[in-house]
Amino acid sequence: MAKKKMVDLKPKAEKVSDEQLKQLQKIISTSNKLQFDIGTLETQKHSMLHAMFQANEKIRALQDEFQKEYGTYDINIQDGAINYKDEQTDKKD
Repeated sequence: MAKKKMVDLKPKAEKVSDEQLKQLQKIISTSNKLQFDIGTLETQKHSMLHAMFQANEKIRALQDEFQKEYGTYDINIQDGAINYKDEQTDKKD
């Protein structure tokens, strides 16, 4: 038995409708802008993390300096007071 070939009577479209095209262009444009904005934010994040690392390195350097000069790096950042350990509590342990 021979197979019957189905005939599609609908004409094939050459283009999507103008409304569909506008909708597609708007969605693609939004997606491209979001990707660009995410890239910008990631670049800013990288720069900020690098700056944070540098700040932490400076803190460590100052802590080393305080440790050598004062024997501790426990400093009150409000008034600059040096917080020495209570020597009596060290003797009890």
